[in-house]
Amino acid sequence: MTQPASVGAAGGTRYPTVAAVLVTVTFFGLLVVWPLASVFQRSLADVGPDRLVDILGRGSVRKALFFTVWQSFASAALTLAIGLPIAHAIARYQFWGRKLIRVVAVVPFVLPTVVVGAAIEAAFSRVGLSLGRSVLAILAAHVFFNVAIVIRVVGGFWAGLDQSPVAAARVLGASPFAAFRWVTLPRLMPSIVGAGVLVFLFSFTSFGVILILGRGGRATLETEIYRNAIFRQEFDVAAVLALVQLLVVAVLSLFAARFQRRHATAQRGRDRRGALPLRTAGQRLHVFGIILLVVGVIGIPVLALVDASLQVGGGYGFGNYRNLLDKVSLLPVSPARSMFTSLWFALIAALIAAVVGLLAAFAVVRAGRVGSWLETLALIPLGVSAVTLGFGYLLAFTVFDLRRSPWLIPLAHAVVGVPFVLASVVPALRGIDDRFRQAAAALGAPPGRVLLLIDWPLIRRAAFTGAGFAFAVSLGEFGATTFLSRGEESFTAPLAIFRLLSQPGDLLRGQALALSVLIGLMVAGIAAILERGRGEEVGLL
Repeated sequence: MTQPASVGAAGGTRYPTVAAVLVTVTFFGLLVVWPLASVFQRSLADVGPDRLVDILGRGSVRKALFFTVWQSFASAALTLAIGLPIAHAIARYQFWGRKLIRVVAVVPFVLPTVVVGAAIEAAFSRVGLSLGRSVLAILAAHVFFNVAIVIRVVGGFWAGLDQSPVAAARVLGASPFAAFRWVTLPRLMPSIVGAGVLVFLFSFTSFGVILILGRGGRATLETEIYRNAIFRQEFDVAAVLALVQLLVVAVLSLFAARFQRRHATAQRGRDRRGALPLRTAGQRLHVFGIILLVVGVIGIPVLALVDASLQVGGGYGFGNYRNLLDKVSLLPVSPARSMFTSLWFALIAALIAAVVGLLAAFAVVRAGRVGSWLETLALIPLGVSAVTLGFGYLLAFTVFDLRRSPWLIPLAHAVVGVPFVLASVVPALRGIDDRFRQAAAALGAPPGRVLLLIDWPLIRRAAFTGAGFAFAVSLGEFGATTFLSRGEESFTAPLAIFRLLSQPGDLLRGQALALSVLIGLMVAGIAAILERGRGEEVGLL
């Protein structure tokens, strides 16, 4: 097969490739590398050894670090324990509601974290449990938020496993459990470890959930970075904590990558049976239990959120939704206006992410070894907390006082959205037969026309999928926005939900829950559209 590098030369696309590389490097250099370098520079330049020891030796810092680590481990363990049985059922059995579970499971993952906190709070309140400073509520929120990772990553990989080794083990007398233990599980371990590390990292950098459910009494590194930078104005403390967080994220990411390289083998073969129909009573009972598990873990919090949003006084009604049009003194704008701002920012962020993501994908596929480095660069935002990135913007963008520009928010959202576009488009680009491009170029088609007539029709669906995820992620982004929002023009719906929930009062809480439901409905609609017609795949998208 012709190598991509030669296609670039033969097809006359060398200059477009260079342009795509330059756009990608400039975008991520300005909006990722520079802010993170500012955090490092602030940590290392202004903090001497004595100050570093003083910061790391503080009781509040040690307590926050200990709580961050252990709750992340607990969240990852619980999410794997709940997600693996669901992933198995979806990968191995064909049943009614299978695709619906895949859609429903991904909705919490792209919901704003403050909405996730509101949903868990509503579920606990519904059964008469007081949250207080409940660690159980935090763990439940992280499972609710992250179970989609296990279902999509492990389930997609499981569905594609070659089943001939399992069949051989059964012929040799192995029981179903022994065949799973000694044949299937070792081959699943790279995907399980990868999913577990992702869940750990998302729990490690959790922000909105901790603010809502921790009630100020539970602090993580993420919330301490925020409090030290915004309220205490101790930027050196925030920078040191951000550096510690970045180091942990980097070490875990390297561990996961090394583990997967060491243990990964060619798993996909000819005997890919896919999902099988239910034949025995035991299989039907197993799937029924899985459906109940999904309802309990995902359905109950969502239904509790909707139920609580409809409670007005002693009955039910749509008063909380009508009140979204009214401005309250707690907010600079009405909740409805904040929702419009979020939609506007999400649209801008999705457009930016789509354009930059397409160019980055083209550079990754066509630029050879440089493309591999660009792919790593573009995926950095998924491994860095939004709060750390927002803090980096505060430190970096002092030039021309860019920190006050409302346009910085959709740019920050686009940074997080580009990896979703990249993850969706790159496989589609790599799947295009280069002979089509070569034939078009041989017939005299210029590079732009080759892209328009050959590449675009084949990657269009993937591009819209990635842009849809970028839109949903931007709609619910909370961490970086808390640092960058300035006044009415940049006040988004997640910020409004957090402020409304942070104050007592049924009216304010009702508005927050109603706004949360509206965001949830939009995200669910996007997830359903993106899921429609999609096949089995390995990965979160």
